[in-house]
Amino acid sequence: MKRIVNKLFAFSCLLLAVSCADYNDLGGFKAEPDPSYTDEYANLDPVKDYINRTANPNMSMETSMALTTYNKQGLEHSVAVTNFDGVAFGYTFMPDKYVSKKGYMNFMALKDALSHSETIGYKVYGSPIVANEQQSDEWFSALTAPVEISVLPINDVDLDYSTVDEFTGTSLRGKPVIVKNFDDKGNALKIPKNSKPYIVEGFPVDPQGYYTITFTVRGYKDDKKTEMEKEENINCTFADSVVNTGKDKNGDLIKKNFTIRPGGWQTVKVEWVPAKTATQGYLMIERNLNTILYIRNVHVEHTPDNHREQTKQEKNDTIQYALRKWCDGLMEANAGYIKSFDLVDKPLSTTVLEGVTYEGENVLDLKHSDEKIFWQDYLEEGGKSGSELYAATVSKVAKSAFEKHGGNPEELKFFISETGLEKQQRLSSLKYWINVWESNGAKIDGINGELNLTYSEDATKQAANEAALKVFFGKLAETGKLIRLSNFDITYEDADGVSVTADKITKAQRQALADYHARVIRLYMSQIPAAQQAGLCKSNFFDASSGAGAPVGLWSKAANGDWLRNATYEAFCKALGGLQ
Repeated sequence: MKRIVNKLFAFSCLLLAVSCADYNDLGGFKAEPDPSYTDEYANLDPVKDYINRTANPNMSMETSMALTTYNKQGLEHSVAVTNFDGVAFGYTFMPDKYVSKKGYMNFMALKDALSHSETIGYKVYGSPIVANEQQSDEWFSALTAPVEISVLPINDVDLDYSTVDEFTGTSLRGKPVIVKNFDDKGNALKIPKNSKPYIVEGFPVDPQGYYTITFTVRGYKDDKKTEMEKEENINCTFADSVVNTGKDKNGDLIKKNFTIRPGGWQTVKVEWVPAKTATQGYLMIERNLNTILYIRNVHVEHTPDNHREQTKQEKNDTIQYALRKWCDGLMEANAGYIKSFDLVDKPLSTTVLEGVTYEGENVLDLKHSDEKIFWQDYLEEGGKSGSELYAATVSKVAKSAFEKHGGNPEELKFFISETGLEKQQRLSSLKYWINVWESNGAKIDGINGELNLTYSEDATKQAANEAALKVFFGKLAETGKLIRLSNFDITYEDADGVSVTADKITKAQRQALADYHARVIRLYMSQIPAAQQAGLCKSNFFDASSGAGAPVGLWSKAANGDWLRNATYEAFCKALGGLQ
């Protein structure tokens, strides 16, 4: 059996920094102890070698790979470098993984990948510069958080029991009463042992406010006003906040116990944030198990929340700042090496933009969010919405950063990535938005269409699939843009519409799937003019190792772990080379 990749040889090539040609000549060896298991496609050249570079100078055959996998420079890396023109890291290099919640950016992994790629002369396609998913949401939240403002305390209640003749409040346990002329200084509220009264209640609360409640209290052992022998610890509950879960202004849990000491009058201070669902304020005390308490007065005041929401303009300015910082960091790490990027990733929603049509189709709106920061919801300027300026603003900032850090602007290419473009409404909608963005100064060189293709054993269904694909390629060509197709993995369905997995697919089914791959490649290369061909990107170059996944690979894995070229590998070679 011929093995496609010799890991030891590939690794030694890297260590010795030999030429790119030597690096790609990975050799092979015969696996033991089963020499009868042969690879029938072993004599084929690497896939990329079949492209006619004269007839198709822009054509590129790329693959997707996790950034960390690429940097390990192991088996998958060697297969990629040997057989494909370049690699795309896709969603494995996105802001959520490399930007901290404070905005610190770590591009070491990307720098390592680009340094190695430059050494071996290997092309890298740029991950989306901006997207709706896997953005630095924690950083955005911190940047757009409410800002602190100056506030003054508000007086809510001054309750003086020395002037009250009767207690009309609420008590959940015990019977508090007013004792007149308590100590020749006025009346006082008497709270019997083990009572549970509200000593103040009935005032509205601000759930965002920070409350301070003070009350003057003295304790006695009995009705004869015998002095307390030891301290008494009482519990307090304020405005529906469960004791032990209330929080102070620093966000710390508030203590449960408040100490009443032997001796004269003292002031107890309770600080609390009410429960968010609270509407009416009160302070309840309880657990005076050994002491009769006398309350003279209660004072309640609160400090309103000293934060306010940022204005739309403030958030817009903040997001503009975030975009500049992200692009500057990314392009500094790139240092002009990556020359083609997805500028904006999958911007279209499924919601129709009311009253707007294009090419006879109802135009789909961009995605929007009330929960997360989406770039297009901000980036407003000069009376134009963030949606109108979305790609225009991003391309301006990214292009400037690319040039600033050594990139040649003549070589820079920006693509808009979108999925489902085989549906006419989505393609027309994307064309509408590209026109809007370009009219506002966007640099958009191409469309990166994410394919979702299936081969069906149902002949009628499959004929419809291929007819629709031909129309789709024709419409893409009409845009005049560079056309790149990614996610080039085709799944297989039997006549009943059931997916066939790699461990179940027959040789005949594999050949049918391979032939469809070849037809798609030939259709792309015949329908898309050579000047507009930006290439294809294979998402998976091998079948799932478990076998239960889709048969999407150019390689399948043998029982002993060897990678074996399958019929799809041959189909790629023939189609790219114009062979039948």
